[in-house]
Amino acid sequence: MTVPLVLASASPFRRMLMENAGLTFESRAAEIDEREIEACLEGASPDQVALALARAKALDVSRHFPGALVIGSDQTMSLGNRVYHKPKSIEEAKENLLSLSGKTHRLNSAIAFSRNNEVVWEHVAHADLTVRALSVAFVDRYLTRVGEKVFGSVGAYQLEGEGIQLFSKIDGDYFTILGLPMLPLLEKLRDLGTIDG
Repeated sequence: MTVPLVLASASPFRRMLMENAGLTFESRAAEIDEREIEACLEGASPDQVALALARAKALDVSRHFPGALVIGSDQTMSLGNRVYHKPKSIEEAKENLLSLSGKTHRLNSAIAFSRNNEVVWEHVAHADLTVRALSVAFVDRYLTRVGEKVFGSVGAYQLEGEGIQLFSKIDGDYFTILGLPMLPLLEKLRDLGTIDG
């Protein structure tokens, strides 16, 4: 009997990635306080934070779906040990973008599988993104054009939109950048016999 799959997320992007891969699944948003979990992880690496959040989401949703394989995922954005959060204002978005100017930051995308309230597998994938040297004038124009869309992502950019203009180099796959590393996820589902090998 095939084990039912559940995505512990309300993200339309993550649902789209799984649907496009031909997976049959249900989805349900986890009810966790991400900032509260992060507050308990003082000194943790960006990878550890992403994994802790992915685990918490998978475990929270797992209680509602006995026997199902629940997929939790989360992503942190880091520059060294600094972990960024979604900007709450245009001023904060501007400060964040200028702090990334001329530097390479990392997206840390974690996945955790839970079944019957137990984590059965976890993985972190990385993408390294180099922001070109940005002038204050360019950042101001970019933020004016993009407007409130900057509040939808930690880095104040969407690579599929005008955000691509911020970068000089990107190392990492599309799925990791969107926060759901599909290749390791699918490989593990095949290993578990959840999908056809």
